[in-house]
Amino acid sequence: MAHTASATLSSRTSSRASQRLNAWTAYTTVGLGALVMLTPFYFLFVFATQSRQELFSLPPPLFFGNDLWANIEILTGRIPFLRNLGWSVYVALASTALTLLFCSMGGTAFALYEFRFKKQLFALVMATMLLPSFMTIIPNFMVMDALGWIDQPRALYVPGAAGAFGIFLMRQSVIAAIPRELIEAARMDGCGEFAIYWRIVLPLLKPALGTLGLATFIASWNNFIGPLVVMRTPDMYTLPLALRTMQSPVDTEWGALMAGTAIATLPLLVLFALASRQLIAGLTAGAVK
Repeated sequence: MAHTASATLSSRTSSRASQRLNAWTAYTTVGLGALVMLTPFYFLFVFATQSRQELFSLPPPLFFGNDLWANIEILTGRIPFLRNLGWSVYVALASTALTLLFCSMGGTAFALYEFRFKKQLFALVMATMLLPSFMTIIPNFMVMDALGWIDQPRALYVPGAAGAFGIFLMRQSVIAAIPRELIEAARMDGCGEFAIYWRIVLPLLKPALGTLGLATFIASWNNFIGPLVVMRTPDMYTLPLALRTMQSPVDTEWGALMAGTAIATLPLLVLFALASRQLIAGLTAGAVK
């Protein structure tokens, strides 16, 4: 008996030691991965505080410098930076709001309602995801030109307000999160269809809405091809296109460009830090009953 108890105790001790080793191995792996992923951001902010001469010195600077404000002065002197920043914020917020509204409506309709040609229409929506984005550049420009929206911010957020990915994500989320019995009970209580959507569907879709909103905001904020096609005057450029105009073969102020890029990156980092839990909840929604 004593031998058996000793063997059991030894086995438990060995198991605990193995669990601790596995935990430390996992933490170390995650920490190293995070370090590798954060290194480019660190150097981006370091280079934003260096002058053009210091950036090309050997060895390159590894710590923060003293030229941040000088770089910002060069940046604001070369381009209307604050105006471009404002347009980026406006377009990203408008694109996110419209996408959440229309995609949640479309997804709810495909998930909860029965109507003629429903399957065919949903298949048509999904088929649009098969088209490469570059194939829509010329048709999109022609439509925006016909509407008189060239050099107008609405040309950047209206065309993609009901994207196939968003409709698909909302449809799957409604199917997974909202029982039909709940909708029928609301109807029996006299709740109208829009009230059902606003008071029942949307509150239960918060994780999915957070995921779609974050993805839409990031895509709109980083959009370069869209403004390049439909925008004409520098005052109407969004940040990615405005920063690109600072590059030239002979006279690029790299310190100022890094400062502008760092400022443009900050909202995304803050947004991701605030919405990361919502993002994970939205991606894993429906995975576990």
